[in-house]
Amino acid sequence: MKDIILKEVSRTILPFIHLFGIYIILHGHLSPGGGFAGGTVLGTGFILYRIVFGKDKAREKFQYSKLVKIMSIALIMYGTIKGYSFISGGSDLNWPGPPLGKAGNILSGGFLLPLNIIVGIIVSITIYFLYSLFEEGEI
Repeated sequence: MKDIILKEVSRTILPFIHLFGIYIILHGHLSPGGGFAGGTVLGTGFILYRIVFGKDKAREKFQYSKLVKIMSIALIMYGTIKGYSFISGGSDLNWPGPPLGKAGNILSGGFLLPLNIIVGIIVSITIYFLYSLFEEGEI
């Protein structure tokens, strides 16, 4: 009986946990938070899913190969965007960049928003992987 209640409550609350994590990531350059904090919230949502529904169901939903591909792409994108911002911003080359917009708007931080999103992806997957390794006794 406890499992049914736990699963139903988790099924109801998990979308809100993930939505809150996404909110923290998207508003990180305007308020406290950012990629690391939002990624941590998303990662704990993934961990909650694994705890409640079991590792077999979590493995189906969060396939290791897909998560590694997503993380690899995110790391390459982070390196590319950060490298470009170092070269274009610090050398007075006046290369094109994202529009800065009006201060206080969601699209006002230049490269900060895409970098926050990428960091959130990396942190959430890393936290989920670390928990999975600990649970399975690999670490």
